[in-house]
Amino acid sequence: MLPATTQGQIVLASTALASIRSFETSKLLEHEGFLGWKATNVFYRQIRNLQIDVTNVPANTSVQCIHWPTSQATSLQNMVFHMSQASGSQHGGLLVEEGSGGFMSDLTFNGGQNAAFFGNQQFTVRNFTISNAINAINMAWDWGWTFKSMTINNCSVGLNISNINPSSQTVGSATFIDSNINNTPIGVLTSRTQNATYTNSSLVLENVKLTNVRTAVQGVGNTTLLFGTGAGRSRSVEAWAQGNTYTPNGPSSVSGTIPAFSRPQILLDGDKYHERSKPQYADLPPDQFLSARSAGAIGDGIVDDHQVLQEIFIRAASIGRIVFIDAGVYKITRTLYVPKESRIVGEAYPVVMSSGSFFANMDSPQPVVQVGERREEGCVEWSDTIVSTQGAQPGAVAIQWNLVSSGKPSGMWDVHVRIGGFAGSRLQLADCPTTPDVATPPAPVKKSCIGAHTSMHVATGVRGLYLENVWLWTADHDLDDANSTQTTIYAGRGLNMQADSEIWLYGTSVEHHSLYQYQLSNTRAVFMGQIQTETAYYQPNPDASLPFPADTELDDPQLSSSCKNGTGQCSGWGLRIVNSQDVGVYGAGLYSFFNNNNNSCSFPDQPDCQRSIFSIEGGQTRNIGIYNLNTVSASSMVDLDGRSVASASDNANVFPDTIALFKL
Repeated sequence: MLPATTQGQIVLASTALASIRSFETSKLLEHEGFLGWKATNVFYRQIRNLQIDVTNVPANTSVQCIHWPTSQATSLQNMVFHMSQASGSQHGGLLVEEGSGGFMSDLTFNGGQNAAFFGNQQFTVRNFTISNAINAINMAWDWGWTFKSMTINNCSVGLNISNINPSSQTVGSATFIDSNINNTPIGVLTSRTQNATYTNSSLVLENVKLTNVRTAVQGVGNTTLLFGTGAGRSRSVEAWAQGNTYTPNGPSSVSGTIPAFSRPQILLDGDKYHERSKPQYADLPPDQFLSARSAGAIGDGIVDDHQVLQEIFIRAASIGRIVFIDAGVYKITRTLYVPKESRIVGEAYPVVMSSGSFFANMDSPQPVVQVGERREEGCVEWSDTIVSTQGAQPGAVAIQWNLVSSGKPSGMWDVHVRIGGFAGSRLQLADCPTTPDVATPPAPVKKSCIGAHTSMHVATGVRGLYLENVWLWTADHDLDDANSTQTTIYAGRGLNMQADSEIWLYGTSVEHHSLYQYQLSNTRAVFMGQIQTETAYYQPNPDASLPFPADTELDDPQLSSSCKNGTGQCSGWGLRIVNSQDVGVYGAGLYSFFNNNNNSCSFPDQPDCQRSIFSIEGGQTRNIGIYNLNTVSASSMVDLDGRSVASASDNANVFPDTIALFKL
C-alpha cells in the first residue's frame, strides 16, 4: 500500500470499528487462536505514507492501528499513528507478535497504551518518534532487535523488556543506539537483576541521550541498574551493557559501563551513524520518469527485454530522468548495465530475471545487473526491485556493484535477490526437491538446480554504499506451493564485500548460500545493523565445498580442507570477516536450523546443526565489534583464525545463544 504523497493520506477509524485492528497482515483464524498465514513466510509487503487515526474509538476499547506479523523483505515507512491519550487508554499503534523480520523506519506515534508492541525473531527499526504513550516500546519476546535514532517523549517507560519474571524471560536481546529519551521516568525496564549471570534480556545502550529521565535502566524490584539524570537534567550514556562479554576472551558477565565501539568518522553524521531514508520522488512531475513498459519492454517473463531495458537505463541517466520499472517479470539474456547517476524505482516489486547460456559458466561468472564500471565514480539510487534467475545459472552474479561514491553515498532500498522458489523460475518443488536420503557425493549435485554463482558482489575499490532492507535469498521452499514444501537449490555466495570502505547495512538478511552468507574481505569502515542469516538446509549433504570450488580472487574460504569425512566445518559460514578493520555489527542473528533437511538438531539437548558459524581471520583484522550476537545450533559461536573462542554452551538464551559484546 503506497499512497503517492509523502504527507500521508489519513485513514480515520470509525467510532463503531468492529475489527480490533485497522490494518491486518495476517488475520487470526476464528476460534483457533493462530495466524491465517505462517508469519515466518510472510514476505514482500510494504506500507508507507499513511496516517492512521483511531482517536474516535473509545479509549477503553482495545484497538491496534496495524497488525504486522511479518518476515524478511517487509517494511513500514513514513507513517503516523494517532491514538487516545486519555488515562487508561487501551489503544495501540503497531502489533507484531510473530515472524522473522524485517525493517521499519520513519514512524511517529502519538498516545496509546503501547505505541509499539513487538514479538518477532529480529528486526531493525530506525527513526521512530513516540510521544505520550504508557510504554513507548513493549517487547513480548525476541531473539535480537536493533533500535536506532529513537526519540521518546513524555512516556512512562521508553523500552519495556520486563514482560516475565527473571527466571523465565522471553526477551533475548536488544541493542539501542543513537537515540534520545526525554521526560520519561524509566528509560529501560527489565526483569534482570544487577548480578544476573544468565544471558536473557541482554541489553546494550550506546550513544543514548537522556533528559529528565529518573532511572535510565530499572531492574526487578524497582532496583536502579543505571542512574538517570535527576529532575530537569540531561546526560549521555556512551556505552552500557548487561550480558556476557568477550574481549576477545570470556565469558565475563557485565552489568555496567563498557568501552564504546570506536566509530570511524567517515561513517558518521555528527556523532551518529549516517542514515538515509528511501527516496520516493513524490515532489517530481510525471515527465521526470521513464516507464519501462512505455519504452517497449513486455515484462511477461517470456520475451527478452534486455535491449529495451538497457536503452532506457542509458537514456534516463544521460538526461537526468528516473527509470520506473512497471510491475512484471523482465527476462534478460545479457548483463543489464546501470550507468552512474541512475535513479531506479520499481512498481510492486518488478522482477529482473536472468536466463540462458550467457550465465551458465561457473568458471566465468557474469553479472545479471551491474552497477557501474570498475572504479567508476558517481552515485546510484535503486529501490523496490527483485533480481532473480531462471533455471540453471551457475555463472550468474545477481548484483555486481562496482561504483565508487566519494561524496554522497549510493543506495539500495528494498532491493532483493530471490534465487528460485517462484512460478517461472524453473527452480521450484517439481524441479528441485530435497534429497536427504541420497548421499551427495557419491551422487552428483543436480546441475539444473544450481541457480546462481553469487547473490551480490561489492568489488574491490568501492566506497560509499548504503543498503537498507535488502534480502538475498536462495529459496529454501516453494513460495507457490500450498504447503511451502522445502526445496534444494544451490547458490554459491551470499554478500561478498570486498569494498574499500564506507559501507552501511541496515536491516539486511542473507540466507541459504553454500560457502557463506556474509563475507567482509580486506575492507574497512563498515556499519551493520541487525544482520540475519540461515545456513543452507541441505548441508552437509553435500557439504559447503560443493558444488562451488573456492576462488582465490574472491577470497573464498577453503572449506574442502576443513571438512573431513563429514566432520569439521562442513556447513557455510553465517559471517566471515577476513583482514578487515573498523567493523561495527550492531546486532546479528546467525542461525542454523537444519542438518540434511532435518531440524531436530535445533532442538534442546540434541547435537548442534553445525560446528561453527562465525569466523574472524587474518593478521590484518582489527577493531571488530559485535553487540548482541545471537546464534542457533552452532557449537562454536565465534572462531578466531580457526580456533573456537566462544562456545554456545556458555551463552544459552531464550532459544539462540547470546553474547552481548564481542570485541577484537
